[in-house]
Amino acid sequence: MNNMKVQRAQRDRVISKFPPPYKEDSTPYKDTDFHQSVRTACSSNKTGTVGLKVSKAIVVGDVAVGKTCLVQRFCHEIFDRDYKATIGVDFEVERFDILNVPFNLQVWDTAGQERFKCIAAAYYRGAHVVVIVFDLNDGFSLQHCQRWYDEAMKENQSNAHIFLVGAKKDLCNTVQFEAVEKEAIQLAAHLNAEYWSVSSLTGENIEPFFNRVAVLTFNAAVQREIEDMEKNAKAKKIAVAAGGSSLIKLTPDLDGSLDDKSPS
Repeated sequence: MNNMKVQRAQRDRVISKFPPPYKEDSTPYKDTDFHQSVRTACSSNKTGTVGLKVSKAIVVGDVAVGKTCLVQRFCHEIFDRDYKATIGVDFEVERFDILNVPFNLQVWDTAGQERFKCIAAAYYRGAHVVVIVFDLNDGFSLQHCQRWYDEAMKENQSNAHIFLVGAKKDLCNTVQFEAVEKEAIQLAAHLNAEYWSVSSLTGENIEPFFNRVAVLTFNAAVQREIEDMEKNAKAKKIAVAAGGSSLIKLTPDLDGSLDDKSPS
C-alpha cells in the first residue's frame, strides 16, 4: 500500500474562478473565464491535460525596485525592511490547485545589478511569464522597463505572458501615484503587457496578482495541450487513411522481379 500523501495547495491557492485584472483597460488578456475546453478536460480526468502542470515566471527590473520583496511576500508572507541584493538568481516554487488540477508556478527572482546581468539572462530562456518590476517612486526605473523587456524577450517565446508591476505603492502620495500610474499604463500597452500596482509592505494586490499570473498561464497551457492532442489525433487518422490506399511493393520476389502491388 502506498502511504505517500498527496501534497495539497494552501487554501488561498485553490482557484476555481477566473481572477480579474487590476484594471479592465490595462490588460491585453481579455478572457474573463476558463476556456470551455479547459473546464471540460479538467473535470473529465480523461485526457493528458490532467496532471501536474508547471509554468516558469521570471522577475526582472532595476536594483532595489522591490522584486525580492514581491516574491517573498507572496511565497512566505514576510516583508524584510533590510535591503539585501539578490546574488545572481533566487528560485521559489508555489503550488496551486486550479480547477482541481495541481499546478506549480516557478518564480525566478533575478538580480538587477549590471555585474549579474549575464548570469540572470541565462535563466530567462523558456519563461512562460515575464514580470517587469519598477518602483512607483522612481521614474528612472519605469523608463528602464523597455530595456528589461527587450532583454527578457531575446530568450523567450513571443507568446509569453507579460506583466508590468509598479511596487512600493504604500510610499506614494495620491497625486504622485496617479501621474506615475498613467504613464505606466501607457507603457504597458506599448509592451502588450498587463499592468498592476502593489505594495509588499501592506500586501495590497500581491495575492490577486499572482493568482492572475497562475490562472492565465494555466489556462493557456492546457489549451495548448488540447490543441496539440487534437492535431496529433487528426494526423494519425490521416496517416491511417493514406496508408491503406497506395501500397507499392519495392522489394524483389524470390525470382528477382519487382511486383507492383499498387491498386489498379
